[in-house]
Amino acid sequence: MASFSQWVAAARLRTLPMAIAPVVVGSAAAAQLGSFHLGKALLALIVALALQIGVNYSNDYSDGIRGTDDDRVGPFRITGSGASAPATVRNMAFTFYGIAAVAGLALTIWADAWWLILVGVAAIVAAWYYTGGKNPYGYVGLGEIFVFIFFGLVAVLGTTYTQAGQLSGLAWAGAVGTGLVSTALLMANNVRDIPTDRQAGKRTLAVRLGDTKARWSYPVMLAIAVAAPLFFVREYPWMWLMLILLVVSLRPSLIMLEAKERGELIPVLKMTGLFGILYAVLFTLGIAL
Repeated sequence: MASFSQWVAAARLRTLPMAIAPVVVGSAAAAQLGSFHLGKALLALIVALALQIGVNYSNDYSDGIRGTDDDRVGPFRITGSGASAPATVRNMAFTFYGIAAVAGLALTIWADAWWLILVGVAAIVAAWYYTGGKNPYGYVGLGEIFVFIFFGLVAVLGTTYTQAGQLSGLAWAGAVGTGLVSTALLMANNVRDIPTDRQAGKRTLAVRLGDTKARWSYPVMLAIAVAAPLFFVREYPWMWLMLILLVVSLRPSLIMLEAKERGELIPVLKMTGLFGILYAVLFTLGIAL
């Protein structure tokens, strides 16, 4: 039986900033529209965190039963290591999907936006079939697209809409930027796993692009993410603070481009998570100041 610490490790806490950041950005955009609501923001945060943990467990389960994690560099895998029965990991994933569904339904009722139920269902289906099912889209190079959509556009714009009942250009800029940061984190993870993924037949976007192009895509995505909110500096001059992130991005970008051993890329996940949190903070300050 897996220990509590092993379950925590399998939840991959380093990825959780990518669930927190879009809620902060979306709430800041709602505040810009004069409609910030703490209660709705907290419900959106529960949805985002539960989905992120759920997808981490379901990926662990699906990759584990396929043998993709049999020889893997990186975070602890609770299924692949044999620490827990695959069915238990699967059930844990669906427990968190259930938490996300309940919180999402409550948010939908509160915001009186029933059409969001369809968005929530789509998010859970996308989370499971990333590596689950007979034809997982993560195995054919579509993972980054879905991460951009659901952990960027849907998470940010959904947070803003449930509080403000409308969207703004700034909300869209924040959604695009946050989505690209989340996508960069996934790319860093997949670049690390190129050799083992290729051997296991997992054709991620990193595998399809090849090592060099995949590595270069990381700093490019971060740079575009920083640039997106700068289109609004005329109305919000303090948005120039986002340029601080270019300095913050230097170290993880250099590691991505220069690392020789795959294990050297592991710290990039934590750095990208911190980048995402700082992105949300500076975006919020750019509006507030």
